[in-house]
Amino acid sequence: MCLGIPGRIVALSDAESRLAVVDVSGVRRSVNIACIVDEAHPPESCVGEWVLVHVGFAMSRIDAEEAERTLALLHELGEAQAEIEAMRNSAAARAG
Repeated sequence: MCLGIPGRIVALSDAESRLAVVDVSGVRRSVNIACIVDEAHPPESCVGEWVLVHVGFAMSRIDAEEAERTLALLHELGEAQAEIEAMRNSAAARAG
């Protein structure tokens, strides 16, 4: 099963390379935002927006209400914890 998990873009780490920092339930990770930027929505406009993140890419923009509903559902299902733990482990592996 493919899972897109809501996260909020908190900073740009490299606008030219289309990289941003996303906060997913307190876990921050660098993701590629190339799929959600265009002339009407440059990288700088992404900070503060909610996105669905899958395998290191922000796949689509979502609104705050959709993000909240999705996170609540994922937490109920236990999926979010597994995804967050996987993100935490992959971030630790890159840092170590």
